[in-house]
Amino acid sequence: MRILGLDPGLRVTGYGVIEKSGQTLAYVASGVVRTETGELPPRIKRIFDGVTEVLRQYQPDAAAIEKVFVNVNPQSTLLLGQARGAALAALTAAGQPVFEYTALQVKQAVVGNGHADKEQVQHMVKRLLALPAEPRPDSADALACAICHAHGGMGLAGLVTDARRRRAGRML
Repeated sequence: MRILGLDPGLRVTGYGVIEKSGQTLAYVASGVVRTETGELPPRIKRIFDGVTEVLRQYQPDAAAIEKVFVNVNPQSTLLLGQARGAALAALTAAGQPVFEYTALQVKQAVVGNGHADKEQVQHMVKRLLALPAEPRPDSADALACAICHAHGGMGLAGLVTDARRRRAGRML
């Protein structure tokens, strides 16, 4: 199974592609879609076109994308949401199955700590995919999102989507 992970951003949208065979994960590719500063509509189109090109080039079986968190700055949250919308539009226009995970779920699945910092995520992505060096932060976050999906949304992902919680080892 080939999985595309996306870490949406208005300036930089990270992507990572992995393959899962049984319990083995293998790195395929990663990179970023960059937009120039300026008017919003051309930047949104660039994200849409960039994600479409990644889909065409790597032909994943599924896509995992990070959900938007509410930022301190409402304007930043709105812009991030629009960038995420462009990526989602490209995925759905291509008929791609899409799965969504929060940053907390991704970090929990990859690092084992939902409050891990970027350096910990980069380090664990490097180890899990046997990479020669740590990937850049945007690519690492996208690869982590793909890994989270490959692990079946382990950690909090399965619990949150079922609207259940654990306490002292029991499902509530």
